[in-house]
Amino acid sequence: MADIAALTALIEPEAEALGLKIVRIAMFGGTSDPTLQVMAERPDTRQLVLDDCAALSRRLSDIFDEVDPIEHAYRLEVSSPGIDRPLTRFEDYADWAGFDARLRLSDAQDGRKVFEGRLVGNDPDGEDIWISVEKLGEVRVPFASIRTAKLLLTDALIKATAPLSSDGADKIQVEG
Repeated sequence: MADIAALTALIEPEAEALGLKIVRIAMFGGTSDPTLQVMAERPDTRQLVLDDCAALSRRLSDIFDEVDPIEHAYRLEVSSPGIDRPLTRFEDYADWAGFDARLRLSDAQDGRKVFEGRLVGNDPDGEDIWISVEKLGEVRVPFASIRTAKLLLTDALIKATAPLSSDGADKIQVEG
């Protein structure tokens, strides 16, 4: 299996050189169809356009051709995190406070491994996040215990993440 820490050390400087910030680096598909997924965004807009994806993909392909950090054949996928993005960094929980999310924990907390609700934010100490869960109120969750987390697609999230520009998007005219 690929060493994600070593890959991150190669990928982050290339992304930063393009003004991008890494959201997630992961290997999927096992041995049958391995894919190296690199999610990135522009820190100022929290978005990524096709030209950004292409530029980062080209840079990474060039580096990987030289260094060959993965022993077997694989696909490289460079993408934006999307609207219902994964929450992978501690600061994501403060950045997306007020929006709905689903947290899956490594081990049960209070008899639950899944918490779904409105993100409240994170503690300044850098160890815990807060989520408001219906019928439970505000729940403190250790960041280290979160296995996966993602925003949930809601009207509020769609409105908040509307593209800065619709240039290049297919436009459909609807007559009423």
